Amino acid sequence: MKTNTTYTGYIGTYTKGNSKGVYSFTLDTEAAILSDLKEVAQLENPTYLNISKNNQYLYAVNKEGEGGGVSSFSIDPDSGELTLINSQLLPGSSPCHVSMDSSGEFLFSANYHKGTVESYLVDSVDGSILPPASVVKHEGHGPDPRQEKPHVHYAGVTPDENFLAVVDLGIDALITYGIANDGKLTEKSRLNVPAGSGPRHLTFHPNQKLAYLMTEFSSEVIVLEYNKLDGSFFSIQTISTLPDDFIENSQGSAIHISGDGLFVYAGNRGHNSIAVFGVNQDTGKLHFVEHVSTAGDWPRDFALDPSEKFIVASNQNSSNLVLYARDKETGKLTLLQSDVEIPDPVCVKFLHY
Repeated sequence: MKTNTTYTGYIGTYTKGNSKGVYSFTLDTEAAILSDLKEVAQLENPTYLNISKNNQYLYAVNKEGEGGGVSSFSIDPDSGELTLINSQLLPGSSPCHVSMDSSGEFLFSANYHKGTVESYLVDSVDGSILPPASVVKHEGHGPDPRQEKPHVHYAGVTPDENFLAVVDLGIDALITYGIANDGKLTEKSRLNVPAGSGPRHLTFHPNQKLAYLMTEFSSEVIVLEYNKLDGSFFSIQTISTLPDDFIENSQGSAIHISGDGLFVYAGNRGHNSIAVFGVNQDTGKLHFVEHVSTAGDWPRDFALDPSEKFIVASNQNSSNLVLYARDKETGKLTLLQSDVEIPDPVCVKFLHY
């Protein structure tokens, strides 16, 4: 699955068209090319994926009949093929996000349509998912017509792994939960962001003191200070991800930070670009570097490869993957490849190296 110059990645998709489920691909960093795209698991709407730190298991959100939930797969270390271990389904729509802690003990899902966050324990022997340990339903709404009810879009552990940070697009809130040993979630802190901004995804600075919150409706990055003592957040800057003169429809998507904490990358669906920001290492605040076209329509997600010399992006509506070279000194991206066809791609994840 890996040589000195190749990395394996996985793509989660919508299966409303030609896609059958989860796909894998190979990034050859020496040739600077994506190849070997293949279907590795059939599953309905595995739109978000997460891979265990030991690369033994892949977890996916999924839809099955009248239920939705999360599924566990074992990863073949030679072929990369996936084998279903088990699924945990609840009545109603499927989640939109899945994550886990570094130990692989806890799994978390965020359900956009139901406005809930779920926690699960994971069997340490075979990677199977146990029944939900906690299901928390949010209440409220926002001013935008799309905020008629809660829409939980992200749930991930904080860097210290003492808390679960949950982003709710429907109620414009970032909510912090404590995680008990049995997986039960208890609210500890709440940050209300500007009404109608529609917060979507969150990424943490490697110094563990800062976080960057991407908004979908206002297309902004909100820079946050993180207090590890109580799990609270405090806003220190808001910066647009779009050009000042852009007035057409665009919605914020994914946000990621380089491992050295020097650059933040944010996706724009509609403007069809990735916005690149430099990070002030004293304050954590951002300054704009450039916009780079995604050479396609509706960039839903992207990921830095393990070497962080490349970025792979997924254009959902134009059904293509895009490869960029990344300059580690300037943060800037150079388009290398945009002709990798894959139906309705959403999530991009690499194995850990």
